[in-house]
Amino acid sequence: MISSSLRALTLTPGALWDASAAIAKPQAVQTTRDATGIITLYFIWTTSMSATTILVGGIKTRLRAQGISYKELAVQLGVSEPTVKRDLSRGKFSLERLDKICEVLGVEVNDLIQPADTSPLTELSIEQEEALVASPKLLLVTYLVVNDWKFNEIISTFQLDENELVKIVLKMDRLRIVDFRPPTRMRKLTSRNFSWRKDGPVHEYFIRRVIPEFFNARFDSPGDEFRFMGGTLARNSMMRMQVSIRRLASEFEQLAHQDGKLPLRDRDGCTLILAMNSREFSEFSKLRRVPKGTRGAT
Repeated sequence: MISSSLRALTLTPGALWDASAAIAKPQAVQTTRDATGIITLYFIWTTSMSATTILVGGIKTRLRAQGISYKELAVQLGVSEPTVKRDLSRGKFSLERLDKICEVLGVEVNDLIQPADTSPLTELSIEQEEALVASPKLLLVTYLVVNDWKFNEIISTFQLDENELVKIVLKMDRLRIVDFRPPTRMRKLTSRNFSWRKDGPVHEYFIRRVIPEFFNARFDSPGDEFRFMGGTLARNSMMRMQVSIRRLASEFEQLAHQDGKLPLRDRDGCTLILAMNSREFSEFSKLRRVPKGTRGAT
């Protein structure tokens, strides 16, 4: 519903309207002069909705786009889920609470009153991934930003100075992987459920370079775990295992996002590989009396 309001403002040097002008501009101006000669301007504001409604709408839109539930937001804010629901339904929360919500969403307050340009990326294009694998540093910084690393954290941890990192992030901005706002603000354009393209350039790079190194390592550090299991399962049981793997992957992503808010000293890099297939080890298959997949084979 369109609503109008009449606001009075004493004319003084400086801005002619306050912060709410970011949401609505005066459509008409009326002036009066009192006995002392002071001119008072009356701005007639026409807005389609209140500032609070716009902010709450912006928060909800970005929560949906990033796949963040009210429960997850509550955990990030350190409050209960009913508190989050009540605050968003009433549109009443402190500036400190609003600031924390923006931190969780990776946006600024100004972003909330602007319509989202595009939906967050769930995966990159072939061209974007090809650009990444062509430059190890570009791939590294993209990997870090997707995992919620901050500008200063990258500089303090890796052999990149500020100028070099700015050049890399500017290239990421041109690739539309991040929205870079100098001097150091980076807003990733990827969604919470972002993943590399299956059989894409980055996937192939990881298969060729990362996985051999991963499995050649010793799994003897605190937090390490390695299980290799084999067996015969019915099709329904394999489907259940697929669901379990996806659930575990989702839990890993949630924990990574949650812990990304912690200081860098309180978290360590780790790699999780989840895989299952029905292929049989070739040396075992050679010993079968009847080749697998032919009539009578089990």
